[in-house]
Amino acid sequence: MTDHDEKKLSGPDLGTVGLGADELNEGGTLLGHANGKAVLLARTGGEFFATETTCTHYGGPLSEGLFDGDAWRCPWHHARFSVRTGEAIGPPAFTPIATYAVELRNGRLYVGAKLDHKPRTAAQASGPATVLIVGAGAAGNAAAETLRDEGYVGPITMVGIEDEIPYDRPNLSKDYLAGHAEEAWIPLRSRGFYAEKQIDLILGRTVVEIDASKHQALLDDGRRLPYGALLLATGADPVRLPMPGADLPHVHYLRSLADSRAIIEASAGAISAVVVGASFIGLEVAAALIERKLNVHVVAPETHPMERILGPDLGSFVRTLHEEHGVKFHLGHTLAAIDQRGVTLDDGSRLEAGLVVFGVGVRPSISLAEGAGLTLDRGVTVDQYLETSQPGIFAAGDIARWPDSRSGVNIRVEHWVVAQQQGRTAARNILGRRQRFDAVPFFWSQHYDVQINYVGHAEAWDAIGLTGSIQNRDCTVAFRKDSKTLAVASIGRDRESLQAELAMERDDEASLQRL
Repeated sequence: MTDHDEKKLSGPDLGTVGLGADELNEGGTLLGHANGKAVLLARTGGEFFATETTCTHYGGPLSEGLFDGDAWRCPWHHARFSVRTGEAIGPPAFTPIATYAVELRNGRLYVGAKLDHKPRTAAQASGPATVLIVGAGAAGNAAAETLRDEGYVGPITMVGIEDEIPYDRPNLSKDYLAGHAEEAWIPLRSRGFYAEKQIDLILGRTVVEIDASKHQALLDDGRRLPYGALLLATGADPVRLPMPGADLPHVHYLRSLADSRAIIEASAGAISAVVVGASFIGLEVAAALIERKLNVHVVAPETHPMERILGPDLGSFVRTLHEEHGVKFHLGHTLAAIDQRGVTLDDGSRLEAGLVVFGVGVRPSISLAEGAGLTLDRGVTVDQYLETSQPGIFAAGDIARWPDSRSGVNIRVEHWVVAQQQGRTAARNILGRRQRFDAVPFFWSQHYDVQINYVGHAEAWDAIGLTGSIQNRDCTVAFRKDSKTLAVASIGRDRESLQAELAMERDDEASLQRL
């Protein structure tokens, strides 16, 4: 153990000194160390469990998160890990954390050696003869992994329109675009992982037709793929605004890894950039281009950035935050035309720009579902089990519109973690588990050193409750309708965000009101 490692260790030495069993109450947790490693100790159901302290997604400190009685919840991106087995039971993490033996000797607890948990794949699961997954994004990848984790041994084929293996899409507008993350970090798994799990990847190809009556999918190269069960996870496509100059080579959209690479390349030769749209993606792009030392202008029709999602006060804070870093806003305006040297706004004013990036939203990619005759409603309509109107065909991710038990209406959510959650649930239901999808939506947005967490889903509200200070970057903002909390946004209050998520899962409005 190095001196650096020693400095990181805190709390009691649970390996040699131990802890009195009566010092940890039911539901209690403790950060300590054993055998040169930081460990988390938790008590639940009269039993004691020890795990490692770091989330396997992006390294978040689990000790600053929330223990819900069964799992550790990461404060950064809300991944969950079983306290008993270390299994990653909630995305965006898929790799387990280590667990350690806990011994009770003479009334004291001691943390010992690392435990070796057998993977659940030991039990073979029955299911369809084959599974075809159309889409190699968050939902598709989660489904493929979950099928194997649940013991399915039949053929799995995943078709992706891009040439890339499944990758971390949120990073495309965040650290990777800003130049703070290497491209080697972007893939979710290695190619060897898919080979080992016997997940057949067909990349750079498009499914052009689904024949539900014959249980076949037609690829753009003429191949026909049979399936026993089908998951549609085709995602969404960027909204493209028709206007003069929109097809010029310095005009870009951001959806794929190739798009992000192209923007990075274009930014190297540009002095100024115009970002069209004050959405989360648009403003994350603006922040990334500021990091690359460009002069950045944001053009958008609304009065406050992201007001439709965050309300006017948080929207104003986000604007001020970006302005402090040098972004210039042109709100209440739209683009009229683009030329080689810049853009013209609707009022005739000009902005010079060697790079233009559109971030004005996305539309679900539903043409394949429409051709297959599935029921549509601004997305693909699914039931509580994520099955479409055609038995044996499921949908997950950006295209799925599902019955939300909390709001009582059908909703569609374009969030990375939601797509992963739905991929997992769809996979289990492909295997006949009949598991309802009732997860609370969560997303995060990074702007410089400020992360905004958002749990729930509020398309409209009649009251906003604020605790703390938005300006001090320490607040929770609750969006309510008819006195019911639909969503909670937070800055600098990671634990409260987790508490809000847990309260929504338990339909505990009293706890939400206290937050």
